[in-house]
Amino acid sequence: MKKILAMALLATTVLAGAQEKGEKADRMKQRLTVEERTELQVKHMTLELDLDSKQQEQIKALMLEAGKEKEAKREAFKAKKDGNEKPSKEEMLKMKNDRLDSQIEMKAKLKAILTEKQYEKWENSQSKRRENAREHMKENRGNLKMGRKKTE
Repeated sequence: MKKILAMALLATTVLAGAQEKGEKADRMKQRLTVEERTELQVKHMTLELDLDSKQQEQIKALMLEAGKEKEAKREAFKAKKDGNEKPSKEEMLKMKNDRLDSQIEMKAKLKAILTEKQYEKWENSQSKRRENAREHMKENRGNLKMGRKKTE
C-alpha cells in the first residue's frame, strides 16, 4: 500500500512539473510587442520620475526606436542560433561593444530629456535594478549547481 501511495505521489509531482513547464512556454510565446513594452516602460518611468507630457512623448519615441533596434538584433541572433551557427569571438565582441554604445547613447539622450533631479533618481533606480539582477543570477546559479529547481 505504501509503495502504491509513493508511486501515485511521484506521478502527481512529475505531471505537475510538466504542466508548469508547459504553462511557462505558453507565456514565453505570448511576448509583448515592442510598442506594448515601450508603453509600459514609459508609464513606469512617469510614475517613478513624475514626467510631464512632453517628456513622456520624447522618452516614448526614444525607447520605441531602441526597442525596435534591439528586437531586430535579437531576431538576427536567433536566426544564426537556429542555423547552428555560433558567433565568432570577434562577432561577440562587436555585439557587446554595440550594446554598450547603445547604452551610452541612451543615457546621453535621457540626460537631455530629464531634469537633473529626475536623471539622478533614474540612475539610482537603474543601479538598484542591476544589483537585484546580479543577486538573482547568483541565486539561480547556486540552485543550478546544487541541482535544485527555482521555486516560484
